[in-house]
Amino acid sequence: MESKRLIPYSVHLREDIYLKLKEAAGNRKASGLVRDAITMILDGDDEFNGGYNKAVRDIISAMHQDKWAKSLGIEGQSLAYYLEEVILAPMLITQNTKAKHGNKKKA
Repeated sequence: MESKRLIPYSVHLREDIYLKLKEAAGNRKASGLVRDAITMILDGDDEFNGGYNKAVRDIISAMHQDKWAKSLGIEGQSLAYYLEEVILAPMLITQNTKAKHGNKKKA
């Protein structure tokens, strides 16, 4: 089960990117936008896998917010946690992203 705790993290941005993000923040979407982008980069080597993993995480989140999935229980845990552990978490695609995004020194 994933921790739901969010930890603040500071990022330095170019001014043009900052201005676009600030514009998105007018709709109170800036944090989610940045969080989703970082998660997609770290979770998948390509757009499909990153988007797929985001969809699975969105389903997990929706289950944890559903009143019935939270209140029904199986062997001491909620239905939401049970389905996350047994069905959804194994569906997440984990890949090596270090080769694609890592810093390499040139000789």
